[in-house]
Amino acid sequence: MTTVPSLLAGLNSGEIPLDSVPDNRLYSVASAIYLGGLKGPDELLGRLSTLQRDLLGFQKILIEGDLAQAIDASEALLHRSRSPEERDAECEVRLRIERALIGAVDEEAIGAELRWCVDRLNAMMPESPLHGIAILNLAAWHTSIGEVMMAMAIHADISQEGGHLAEIRGLSRLEVGRILTTMGDLDPAMRHLWTAREIFLANEMQAEAVIAGLEWLDLALEGVSADAPTMSERIRDSEPRELPGDTWIDSNPSDVREVIETLLPILMKDVSGEERNDLGLIFDAAAILPETSWSLALVDRIDEIQDSRLLDVLQS
Repeated sequence: MTTVPSLLAGLNSGEIPLDSVPDNRLYSVASAIYLGGLKGPDELLGRLSTLQRDLLGFQKILIEGDLAQAIDASEALLHRSRSPEERDAECEVRLRIERALIGAVDEEAIGAELRWCVDRLNAMMPESPLHGIAILNLAAWHTSIGEVMMAMAIHADISQEGGHLAEIRGLSRLEVGRILTTMGDLDPAMRHLWTAREIFLANEMQAEAVIAGLEWLDLALEGVSADAPTMSERIRDSEPRELPGDTWIDSNPSDVREVIETLLPILMKDVSGEERNDLGLIFDAAAILPETSWSLALVDRIDEIQDSRLLDVLQS
């Protein structure tokens, strides 16, 4: 499935005609222009219904942080989305997701509401971007109330072989990696974080790739061995398990090096900030491998570093 940025690039270049944007992608593309600040043809907004344009306005209110006004607006919009005059199933689902997340429904009804949205989209727009977002939200809700096994089962609906967007698959793997980390099941946690990082890199999602890389590195530095299998080998040889366990496999230095070499140019663009645990991981990795060029890169910028703990170790 073509991503929204790819659709916009095609529209802006003229390679994709305006009238060829399918109706089920129209709102997402318009939202990226109106709310996300991406460049796109203004004429696209003209294809939206009045309800869809008002829904964009509601989401803008949410972004601006006026929760009370957003809740009031959402109730009226939800009624319109169900009315004979403006009935729009996609708008209804979008509104019900947002209302569940902003506290416009009773707390005990949030899970059922999010589940309804997932099931409705599975029937109406399976594996669409909105369907993927709905699954992620439902899984996140289960995680937030401590139902991590249920969250894991929901994430399993976003398979690596399925038709969900790469961004959705990457975010799902990232969240599964985090859940497994909290459970102490670190071998599969590292595999999921690595997979997420690879998906993000392949789809030019730099910020997300940095996050996944740092979370993987934080685990990997607990044990590094030249005899350890690489991440690609661990992923290739992994087998399904009935239940999570308490597992650990040392990381291979070549994988650590690969992650650091990707992270370093990005992190070194700005070394300011009073809490730079990311730079601390770079320093730790430099000592463990060892790789003096990484620590020297930090020393060269010592006048710009503000993290007191990092300064202490660099000056010792």
